Amino acid sequence: MDIQLVTEGLEFPEGPIAMNDGTIILTEIKGQRLTRVHPDGRKETVVETGGGPNGAAIGPDGAIYITNNGASFEFFENQGLLIPGPTPASHTGGYIQRYDLKTGELKTIYSECEGKKLVGPNDLVFDKQGGMWFTDHGCSTPEGRKFGALYYALPDGSKIIEVAYPILSPNGCGLSPDGKVLYVADTEPARLWAFDIESPGVVKKQGWPSPHGGRIVAGLGGFQRFDSLAVEANGNVAVATLHAGCITVIAPVGTVVRQVTMPDEFPTNICFGGPDLRTAYVTLSATGRLGALDWGAPGLRLNFT
Repeated sequence: MDIQLVTEGLEFPEGPIAMNDGTIILTEIKGQRLTRVHPDGRKETVVETGGGPNGAAIGPDGAIYITNNGASFEFFENQGLLIPGPTPASHTGGYIQRYDLKTGELKTIYSECEGKKLVGPNDLVFDKQGGMWFTDHGCSTPEGRKFGALYYALPDGSKIIEVAYPILSPNGCGLSPDGKVLYVADTEPARLWAFDIESPGVVKKQGWPSPHGGRIVAGLGGFQRFDSLAVEANGNVAVATLHAGCITVIAPVGTVVRQVTMPDEFPTNICFGGPDLRTAYVTLSATGRLGALDWGAPGLRLNFT
């Protein structure tokens, strides 16, 4: 597939949102900001977030909610590419932010759950009831890895629940078209997990050998790692795949439908836009670009977007 360059010069872009006016709002993790990209490639800063803004989504109140990992990555250059590395010693945890597009107010609504600090919030998706599912990626330490988790929270800051723990490195998350299944991409083992939803914030837990209660959908061999994802209207899950430099499309039954090659080793996220949701926007993070391409199937329309 031919991919069109929309803009460049971004500092590790992630979390794209296709807006109704044709612009794309995305995060820049290293740049510590929310950025609006116009169809002609022009960029403008929406808000300086601090930390490490990763995922972003429109909530039921029209505000943008941001999973901020709190600057959990050191970045380094390798052969002209910007690569995320270990967690710096200065990292103290991450948080969930709310940005009001009308007033310009930015505030933190969650930084802990029942006294347990969030480590590195990564991605989020809103259900039709207006609650948010979000992943905490965890982080690296000199002694080993801090495991991640899956959470559910209300956007007004009144309730947060730890749904599943431990997960090695949960990253992208998305809902099935009927809203009954939550998909979670696990970065390091390149596995796609599914959580069957019983009610808002409650999932049916699977037994052994699942360490966190999710059921396995698919896994990839070789040195590939999963990042963020988007769901097609037909229910297939499109997962950004690192090192292989592609988007892996996986059917709900676990079959790999296809892999779409990207011009970057670190395609980190995908969203769907355009009048028929057949345009895929992909963050090409190592090279600091946003790409667009015609997609073979329409994307799933997100709640509240």
